[in-house]
Amino acid sequence: MSPASALVFLVFVLPVALWVAWSDMKVMKIPNKSVLLLAGVFAVVGPFALPFTDYLWHWTYLAVVLAIGFVANAARMVGAGDAKYAAAMAPFFAKSDLRLILPLFAAVLLGAFTAHRIARLTPPFRRAAPDWQSWANADFPMGLALSGTLVFYLALKALAFL
Repeated sequence: MSPASALVFLVFVLPVALWVAWSDMKVMKIPNKSVLLLAGVFAVVGPFALPFTDYLWHWTYLAVVLAIGFVANAARMVGAGDAKYAAAMAPFFAKSDLRLILPLFAAVLLGAFTAHRIARLTPPFRRAAPDWQSWANADFPMGLALSGTLVFYLALKALAFL
């Protein structure tokens, strides 16, 4: 994926990613509409941002990640919303970057988890968003880490760091 393609995707992906992160922290749910919107962004923007054969192959990533997510959800390893959102994110990644994507996800996950846990113990943050269910829930809102991974990946690609 070229830096220009990544930048074009980033412009359209960023609002959806922010919505998902906010929603997952507030109500511990990733809206199906956001998943469909993200897939729609790829469907509409993808043919302009990628060579057409690459665009078509990237749809297979969605199918593979959805199948893996279905199994992981059945095994109670991930939530259904997380699995669907990860599948909708998959076409935005280049398969050739897989060895970089996994460490990026690990780093973003650790950072997001730490920041969320510190924020929920910090009174000004709790007062700023007193109705967020993630403050009191033992589960972590994975939409925060998934969104962060997608945004950081596209930003790094746009800046030609990957």
